[in-house]
Amino acid sequence: MTTTVLCAPGSGARAPSTRRAGAPRARRSSALRLLVLAAALLGALLGGAAPASAHAALTGSTPAQGSVVQSAPEQVTLTFSEGVAMSDDSVRVLDPQGKRVDRGKLRDLCSGETVKYGAGLPPGLPDGTYTVAWQAVSADSHPVSGAFTFSVGAPSETSAPLPQQEAGGGVVGALYGIARYLAYAGFVVLVGGAAFVLICRPAAARVRSVQRLVARSWAALTAATIVMLLLRTPYTTSGDLADVFDLGGLRQVLETKPGAALVSRLLLLAAAALFVAVLFGAYARAQRDEGRAGSEEGRTGVEGAGDPPSGALITSTAPAAPAAPNASDTPDAPAAAKRRQDLTFGLSVGGAIVAVGLAATWAMAEHASTGLQTAVAMPVDVLHLLAVATWLGGLTALLVSLYRGPSVARSDVRRFSRLAFGSVLVVVATGVYQSWRQVGTWQALTDTSYGKLLLVKAALVVVLVGIAWFSRRWTARLGEGPAPEAEATAVLESVAARTETAAIDGPVPATDGPVSATDGPAAEADPGRAAQLARQRAALASARTKRIRDADPERSGLRRSVLAEATVAVVVLAVTTVLTSTEPARTEAAVKAVGGAGQSADANQPKVLNIPFDTGGPRGKGTARVDLDPGRSGSGNALHLRLADPDGRTVDVPEVKVSFTLPDKDLGPLPVTLDHVSEGHWSARDVQLPVPGQWQLSLVVRTSDIDQVTETRNVKIN
Repeated sequence: MTTTVLCAPGSGARAPSTRRAGAPRARRSSALRLLVLAAALLGALLGGAAPASAHAALTGSTPAQGSVVQSAPEQVTLTFSEGVAMSDDSVRVLDPQGKRVDRGKLRDLCSGETVKYGAGLPPGLPDGTYTVAWQAVSADSHPVSGAFTFSVGAPSETSAPLPQQEAGGGVVGALYGIARYLAYAGFVVLVGGAAFVLICRPAAARVRSVQRLVARSWAALTAATIVMLLLRTPYTTSGDLADVFDLGGLRQVLETKPGAALVSRLLLLAAAALFVAVLFGAYARAQRDEGRAGSEEGRTGVEGAGDPPSGALITSTAPAAPAAPNASDTPDAPAAAKRRQDLTFGLSVGGAIVAVGLAATWAMAEHASTGLQTAVAMPVDVLHLLAVATWLGGLTALLVSLYRGPSVARSDVRRFSRLAFGSVLVVVATGVYQSWRQVGTWQALTDTSYGKLLLVKAALVVVLVGIAWFSRRWTARLGEGPAPEAEATAVLESVAARTETAAIDGPVPATDGPVSATDGPAAEADPGRAAQLARQRAALASARTKRIRDADPERSGLRRSVLAEATVAVVVLAVTTVLTSTEPARTEAAVKAVGGAGQSADANQPKVLNIPFDTGGPRGKGTARVDLDPGRSGSGNALHLRLADPDGRTVDVPEVKVSFTLPDKDLGPLPVTLDHVSEGHWSARDVQLPVPGQWQLSLVVRTSDIDQVTETRNVKIN
């Protein structure tokens, strides 16, 4: 039996306006074109993102890139713009024949804000051109690598092999980028879809399409996180896809900050699975029980998926509902409402904790975890991610609700509209702070890759907000009851449904009892035929429901507008993914300011002074070598003093003193406290030179009780 129920019948319903037969097909074609365009843009963006630009840049080296030194250095040092993770194999020095000549042990030379590492070299290296190949992982989890050459004595030909692929590039880099995008998308839909159900449309907990959307987003986020964890080893080291099975490399990854963040995300996703199960299990049943209780008390609602509000149009082609349940089967209305409220509170608190934790796994391992104001940047990043997820994830849930499932009430759409507006305000506020932190200057917006991508993202967000404005206009035009076109279509569809059912089922024999879905001679003779008829009736019912839904022009307009929003949101997420793997504008500008990584022979290089001395006494002649690293203003300088006799052998003396004076500023002398490290070697850490300028270094060497000399040299401090 087919029933049509008009909860708020309209008077004077007019016939539906005549539409072209190809209109639905045209709408589907437009939607398809929008999605194809989004996919094309997404592919272009992700394709251009490999290899990923790292966020730590090489700002200096000793020897400098392309430089020629007269004698072989004791070590090769690398200076970076921010913290990096390196191992013993991260820096390799190759001779002209391609043989590795460094000592194979990484030296940590970091001091204060200076990020510096070195590789020791053996004495007596022959003349020629040497190649330095290095690889590291920046503090925000992205790999960085490079190579440069220097020469001892004079340049020569070299056959040293160089890496054919940058760290984070190739197939592994592309797969990692796709996994990153899926992780972002899964997080957005998971958090936003759950928020949409709890805040905007609780009845959606019983809508199968929304359930599938949230569950699949959880699965996508979980799968992407596992893939990223397995790809970390080849992504940051070899670039060989086969290394995903390297258990030793996986163990090392788990000890890093990105690895810990990914493992934490998996643990939180286990809690999120429980949240999803309760949301679409106990919470959905509580919604159903409360609706049944209200129906039994006031007979004002219509039982069914979605629990439409008063005034909504419901069309059903299912068999007639059975008799009302006994009083003992009917849930108590106050008890059902109390249970739903308790579940709502518990899910809201638990869901908020899990969502904040998931967002923090990005904040603790990416942009916000390094650079300026990390204590402020990380909470701001969490807020930004949650606001984006609430807005765009809720938008996705609304889109699915509009296209699949019961009609969405005007009040539900308005609640989401208010929630989205608040989310947009948070996104803008936190986005402005993040932009200032990563860009720094207006000029960097147009002169750096990061700035240009940020402008593209800002333009897309403006487009997204503009489309959202049209959606709000469609929302304002929605009525609580069905549109006249939908009412008229429902009546016509009801008549058509009766005709179609009679044609399928055949004549129905007279009976005093209720009509079964399988009544009829054909059904009694063949159970398979009965199942086929049931499927046909279900398909016809679904088609009729869609035609009635599409007959409402306001809701059709809202669906198209929300689809356009969702399409732009896909591209916004793609640009965001590329931004997270692009070198920040501040870092890029700093590298350009020094003329490229390691290319300047003076800027950001340690100061090395060779000072001959003669105290006038026995064995009073020699040479003092002073290394001041990094040789710039501040308190992060390290000083090393080495004394050697005329034959080059290290020599100890009773006393040495070092001090600095800046005559132009009338500063000093500032004494340096030296520690005797070994024979002929003294050192000092945290040497403070308050301001840049042309400083004078004073060296006092005493070789006996009466033999002493003071030597002075100028040293420029940047």
